[in-house]
Amino acid sequence: MTLVLIVEDNPINRDVLGRRLERRGYNIRFAEDGPDGIAAALKIQPDIILMDIGLGEMDGWEATRCIKANPKTKDIPILALTASAFESDRQKSFEAGCSEFETKPVDLPRLLSKMEMCMA
Repeated sequence: MTLVLIVEDNPINRDVLGRRLERRGYNIRFAEDGPDGIAAALKIQPDIILMDIGLGEMDGWEATRCIKANPKTKDIPILALTASAFESDRQKSFEAGCSEFETKPVDLPRLLSKMEMCMA
């Protein structure tokens, strides 16, 4: 079973996305902010991370750079999630080390397709 770490500070977004993915057979774990996401990535070694970009004190780009800088977590694919559709945010996500980028609200079929591509 694919283990997905969702790093999301909004409890409603976390819950909705987590339940939608669980119904499709994914094993879900959560982190509420950047530092928790970094620690969880190291501890549970997920198959993929869905990283919210707007996380507050430490944004998703900084958390992604930390995860990618660690030899133990550098190979975990990270998919950026953001409410911002700006091309500059998309570019910053790839520069930080994200494998893919998806805007919110999430289009689930498109997200699942991108997740599969990241893990292939």
